[in-house]
Amino acid sequence: MHMNDASLARLFQLISPSLPIGGYSYSQGVEWAVEQGWISNEVEAQEWLNGLLHTNMLYVDLPVLLRMMRAWNSGDEQALARWNEYLLASRETAELRQEEVHRARAFTDVLINLEQSAASVRPLLLKTQHACFSFACVRWGIAPQQASYGLLWSWLENLTLAAVKIIPLGQAAGQRILFNLSQQFVQIIGQALQLEDDDLGASCMAQTIASCRHETQYSRLFRS
Repeated sequence: MHMNDASLARLFQLISPSLPIGGYSYSQGVEWAVEQGWISNEVEAQEWLNGLLHTNMLYVDLPVLLRMMRAWNSGDEQALARWNEYLLASRETAELRQEEVHRARAFTDVLINLEQSAASVRPLLLKTQHACFSFACVRWGIAPQQASYGLLWSWLENLTLAAVKIIPLGQAAGQRILFNLSQQFVQIIGQALQLEDDDLGASCMAQTIASCRHETQYSRLFRS
């Protein structure tokens, strides 16, 4: 399905690093993993992100986004509330849950500033950033498949830039990671579109440990 120019521009706006929701300030455990030597170079950074792409992103983030978009389209607030709770329950550490909520609050403010209709569903938007992203995609005519591409790109870009800063890596290495992993987006999205509700759920223990330990890391650049 092709998007019109206006919808394409809105998608770019949603995934832009300039969107003021603080996406750049989270590493989702990468900072502690680097501190401990779990990630020390380009290859290891790519392997780490590839693991998350095939677990959390495939079996939690993408399918929840798609279900939220369906719920917004049908006006099913009960389903939205249920998927909000499911997503929060899937964030396995306090840091990851706080990131979800903090980014949702900032995202909600952005949406209400841009879309007056967002004010009427503010309680739902405040729960998770995915509720906000899915609401915006439905309102602005962004199709589910394109929304999925946008979500994956935004996630991958933020964590790749975090790895570039923390390890540190050169900018060329960061671009290679983005180039290599984004080639899997077609496959990942295709799989996510086929998942039934009972198929959902993932746990990445390495990320969970890293995120837990990051909460008490002595010196850190990132909020999580």
